[in-house]
Amino acid sequence: MLRDTSPQQYQLEMVTLEQLVPKDHLVRKIDTAIDFEFIRAEVAHLYCKDNGRPAIDPVVLFKIMLLGYVFGVPSERRLMQEIEVNVAYRWFLRLSLTDKVPDASTLSQNRIRRFNGTDVFQRIFDHIVEQAISRHLIGGRTLYTDSTHLKASANKGKSINKLVSASTSAYIRQLNEAVEEERKVAGKKPLKEKQEQVCELQSIKSSTTDPDSGFMTREGKPQGFFYLDHRTVDGKHGLITDTFATPGNVHDSQPYLARLDRQLERFDLNPVAVGLDAGYNTAMLCHLIQERQIEPVMGYRRPNKGKGLLRKSAFSYEKDSNSYLCPQGQSLQYSTTNRDGYHEYKSDPAICRNCPLLKQCTRSKNQTKVLTRHVFEQAKEAANQTRLSAWGKKIYQRRKETVERSFADAKQHHGHRYARFRGLQNVQMQCLMAGTAQNIKKMALLLAA
Repeated sequence: MLRDTSPQQYQLEMVTLEQLVPKDHLVRKIDTAIDFEFIRAEVAHLYCKDNGRPAIDPVVLFKIMLLGYVFGVPSERRLMQEIEVNVAYRWFLRLSLTDKVPDASTLSQNRIRRFNGTDVFQRIFDHIVEQAISRHLIGGRTLYTDSTHLKASANKGKSINKLVSASTSAYIRQLNEAVEEERKVAGKKPLKEKQEQVCELQSIKSSTTDPDSGFMTREGKPQGFFYLDHRTVDGKHGLITDTFATPGNVHDSQPYLARLDRQLERFDLNPVAVGLDAGYNTAMLCHLIQERQIEPVMGYRRPNKGKGLLRKSAFSYEKDSNSYLCPQGQSLQYSTTNRDGYHEYKSDPAICRNCPLLKQCTRSKNQTKVLTRHVFEQAKEAANQTRLSAWGKKIYQRRKETVERSFADAKQHHGHRYARFRGLQNVQMQCLMAGTAQNIKKMALLLAA
C-alpha cells in the first residue's frame, strides 16, 4: 500500500476507441439517432473541386461545431483542446487517438469565410427537423412560441443616439384594408392617403460596438443591448421547429406571422392551436391566426389604467346597435373609424356633465367619454374565451413545459445566455446551431429510451 506507483505513461496497451467510450454516452446515442451525411450535399456548392488544399470533411466540421453547442463549450479554441483529450469526442468524429485535431482557426475561418452569408445553417436545422418529423417525434398539432434575450457583446455605456426610419407594423397592409372596408360599411368617406414624410425619423440608442443589437427596456428584464431569439417549439416532445434572431428592441408580435407561415409551408404542419404569452395578445394577430384556421391560446395582461378610473370592462358592448352602454345607462354611439384601426364611441357631454360617476369615468375637458374598439376586437374576444375554456387552460399550461423549458435548457446547458458573436447574421447562426444541438440531443434521448 505504501509503495510508489510505477509510471504508466509510456506503457504500451492494446485498446480501441470503441472500448474506451461508455456504452450509454450521449455521443453514442446521437450517432445512432441522427444521420449527418446530408451535410455533405448541402455544402457541396461552397467547395471547389479542383483548386486549393484538401478541405476538412464538412461532416466532421459541422459535427465539431455541434459538439460545442451540445456540451456548452462556447470557445472554439477550448473546444479543440477538449477534442484533443476526450476519447468520446474523437469516437464521434471518427478520429483515431493519433489523428491530428484541426486548428481552432480552421473552424473559425470556415465559419467566417466559407459559410458567411449563406443559408447553410438554416438548411441543416430544417433537415434535422424533417428527420424528427419522419420519426414521429414532432406532432405539429400545437406550436408554442416565445422569445428570450441574449446579452450582446456590447457595453451599454458605449452608445450614440441615432436617427432611423420610424418602424411600422408588419401587418399594416391588412389593417389599412380593414379600416377602409369598415368606413365604407359605416358610410364614411375614405381616409386621405397619408403623405409620405421625407424625414419621418425616430431617435434610438445604438451601440458603437455592435450596431445590429437593440437597446432593450422591458418591465422585469435587464436593460442594455440584447438580441432576441424568437423560438417555436412543438407541443408533443418540445422539439424546436423554428428559431429566429432579431435586435432586442423588436416587439415579439412583429416577426411572428411570417415565421409561422414558414413552418406551415416548409414542414407541411397543420396545427390546431398555437400557445402564446400575453405579449402577442393583439386583436390584429388574433384575427390573422384565426384566418389560418388555427386557434390562438394567449395569455392575458391586465391593462394599466389611471388610479380611480373605471375600466373598459365596466361598459358593455351592444353588438346589434354597435354601441357601448355605460354603468349609468347612457349609450355611447359609434363616431368614426380612425387610421389606427379603432372604432371610436362617444358619449353625450350634456348627459355626462350631471353624471355622479363623471370623475371616475373621464377626465377630458369637454366631459366626453371616448371608448375605442379595434376592427378585429371580436377575434381577440374569441381568443380570450378560448383561454378561459378547459381545453384552452390545458393548452396554455403546456407552455411552461415546452418553450419555457426549452429556453431554460438552452441557457443552462448550451451557452445561450450570451451572444457568442457580434452582428445579427452571426447571432442567427448561433440560434440555429443551438436549436439544432438541442434537437439532436432530445431526439437521441427519446429514441434511446
